[in-house]
Amino acid sequence: MVVRNFAGHDITLDEEGYFEDPLQWNEEVAAEMAREEGLLLTEKHLEVLRYLRRKYFDGKKLSLRDINRSGIISLREFYAMFSGAPLRTSSRLAGLPKPESCV
Repeated sequence: MVVRNFAGHDITLDEEGYFEDPLQWNEEVAAEMAREEGLLLTEKHLEVLRYLRRKYFDGKKLSLRDINRSGIISLREFYAMFSGAPLRTSSRLAGLPKPESCV
């Protein structure tokens, strides 16, 4: 466990950089975290992050299949916006724990 300061907020992260407490998240924290990774969050990015948070707080498991079915973004766009491991990256930026579907 490590505490980092983003946008003036102390955030408790696990060893992989995921939030220990999703309630510590806000959009300013996400934007600063993203900038550290060389990513500039657009309104579309934030829409995806909000969607992931809604799913998580509704008790749903996050998956690429759900994102593809969301109507918010296609998988191609998702991979382009959050390159590499998009579900991991977007979950981390959304202030959520590492998705169970990510090993």
